Amino acid sequence: MRSSSVAIVVAVAVAGLVTALKDRVALQEMLGFGGSGHAPAPQFMLMGRVTGPEISPKPQIDVQAIADRLQAASTVPRLPQESETAGDEVEEPLTVAQAPQAQPPASQPAKPAQPKVDESALRYFARRGDKARLQAEIARLQALYPNWVPPADPLAVPQSGDRQLEQMWQLYSEARYAELRKAIADRQASEPGWQPPPDLLDRLDVAEARARLVNASDLKQYATVVQIGANTPSLLTCSDIDVLWRVAEAFARTDRAPRARDAYVYILKNCTNPQERLATIQKASALLSYATMQDLLALERPDGNGGREFDSIRNDLARRFVAAGNDDPDLAVAPAYLSIVQRLAETEGLASDALLLGWYQLRRGNYADAEKWFRAAHNKEDTAIASQGLALVLIAGKKPQEAEDVMYKWRGTSKDATATYLAATANLMALQPPANLSEEVLSRVAAEVIAQKYVPTAQQFGWFARTLNQPQTAARWFETALRWKPDDEPSAYGLAITREQLHDRAGVAEIQRLWAGKSERIAQLGETTNRQATQPPLPAPGQTVPQGAVASPPEIVRAPTEPIESVSPPARVEASRQPAMQTVTVRRSARQVRGCTTTINAQLLDPETALSRGWCLMDLNRPMEAVKAFEAALASPNRKTREDAAYGQSLAYLRAGLSNNAAVAATRAPQTQQRAAELQIAILADRALAAFDAKRYREALIYLDQRAQLQQEPIDLMVLRGYVYLSMKMYGDAERIFTAAAATGSKDANRGLADLKAATHPDSVY
Repeated sequence: MRSSSVAIVVAVAVAGLVTALKDRVALQEMLGFGGSGHAPAPQFMLMGRVTGPEISPKPQIDVQAIADRLQAASTVPRLPQESETAGDEVEEPLTVAQAPQAQPPASQPAKPAQPKVDESALRYFARRGDKARLQAEIARLQALYPNWVPPADPLAVPQSGDRQLEQMWQLYSEARYAELRKAIADRQASEPGWQPPPDLLDRLDVAEARARLVNASDLKQYATVVQIGANTPSLLTCSDIDVLWRVAEAFARTDRAPRARDAYVYILKNCTNPQERLATIQKASALLSYATMQDLLALERPDGNGGREFDSIRNDLARRFVAAGNDDPDLAVAPAYLSIVQRLAETEGLASDALLLGWYQLRRGNYADAEKWFRAAHNKEDTAIASQGLALVLIAGKKPQEAEDVMYKWRGTSKDATATYLAATANLMALQPPANLSEEVLSRVAAEVIAQKYVPTAQQFGWFARTLNQPQTAARWFETALRWKPDDEPSAYGLAITREQLHDRAGVAEIQRLWAGKSERIAQLGETTNRQATQPPLPAPGQTVPQGAVASPPEIVRAPTEPIESVSPPARVEASRQPAMQTVTVRRSARQVRGCTTTINAQLLDPETALSRGWCLMDLNRPMEAVKAFEAALASPNRKTREDAAYGQSLAYLRAGLSNNAAVAATRAPQTQQRAAELQIAILADRALAAFDAKRYREALIYLDQRAQLQQEPIDLMVLRGYVYLSMKMYGDAERIFTAAAATGSKDANRGLADLKAATHPDSVY
């Protein structure tokens, strides 16, 4: 009798515990995890002005209630709606922990009704033995149906007797969505009362939405990308990081940087794959501002080895941030990033790093520091951009003679280079006392001024000739400047006083007539005796004055006497005029760089230059920058250029470990059969390696089989196949592969045989 009573008590206790485990709210109250309220589901991000479907908040999964049944994945976070305010923190995904054992109270709450759940996907994945997908499906159903309890043994879920339905799930798993739609329609036509499982339809809708989103992203239809993401929140999870990247980019491309930031913040707060987190920072840095990037980098985690997880790209980030400071003189880049680039410039000796520092300091008026770095870059590589930066610093430092000498051979490489050289010539000719210039320098300066029809230096040549008491030559230079720019008052004034010096009364009267009402000093010429007409132009404030006088004045090269059409000076040149002098400075605009010795916006380059830059960046192992360069090259009207750009972009994505992106890039332009095969082989190999690293051994085997159909398997991939078999406990196949590979002398294959022996005969391994 006593034993029967004990059995009854135990039975009641067990029944109470089961009921409590199924009732999350009651269990939370019992174990002290919270009151009767429900915790909000994790949020994804703020979707800007796009309104997604209304999704009612789901209660937080009670991790203790399901831990003893299955170790599930994290919940599927929902997409927040437009009404949610900016700046909300994105909650961390929930993880499953072991439920503590507790004695249920005497009085149990009512057992919640079990929801009707479509478990057809569970049956399909169970039949295939795909445990990873099975667990993910269980986690998804738990998020949708908080009261649903998964089977104690997921792999024991009974198979469905519906053969046609199993074939439909097979089509779904192979991404043959159009065939699946047709199969559903055909069966409904032949069986009027049959309806497909709602879960299958939901999954099919989501899969098709993903395909539309990817297509819209590839076509740069960013508004469509955002809309699809808002309407399909189940896509926006860490399990499909590529979709999250595309939505984030769409926000950035549609001028919604705060929403793009929210997307990247979500990834960094919730997603754990190290490679994906690293790639997220690389992608974000190409789209977001410096300040926003600092918010993202604040979410960096330790790498477990005493460092930080983004240390491998810290140098490239520092370079990018300093380059951003070059484009915005008001941006104060953190000293830590400047120190990194300075250390790189000193230790690695790359001219590109020195140039970054030079432009950064020049834009802030730190001419001494700028000159130091530009000289370092110029000494390392005498390039147009290094010479241009050094010349601008020398002009600012009142050293125009050296600036002219530095820029002369690069004067025709770009519009900016030409403008810089001409600015150096104008400041050189304006020096007081006049610089002691050789005939070679005077001749080449004059020839370039005439070729470019550059008014400021032509005018300075006139004042220079007057200083050397060569009024006839001065008059010809002033006349030439006026032919190029008839409204240039300083040249008109110089010509008037020079003609007066030559006693050309008629010429002076003609100038006064033309400038009547426009220039008071020309109109009053000759009315007073207190003139300084023959005085040379004064130097600009702070202008360097060379020591010593000119011993024997050189002959000035005369300007042509034929009329020359009037042109305006280059837009990037500013003239600061005074009655008898002119100094010229140049504002730096977007730099045009050849090669890839510095970081620039590839969109500023023409397609051919961008293509060359992409290959150069690949040689420097900077694949994400190469992706941008190849992207610019894809805009070329030349078919061959587009083919090469698509091929290069695919290789760049592969090097970055983004095989899905590589596959998309390969389709952006037609490829030769050989290249298409090469890319497909490389993509499949990369996917196989990624799947093996992620312990998705069946998936890795599929990729290896697909690749083997295209090309004979090399030894390293044979060894990988052997380890896949070993991991799947297919020991016979593993031994066959390792033995064949070891026969070629592969050390890795011999190591594989040793690992196989250790796995199958652990007692024989000492």
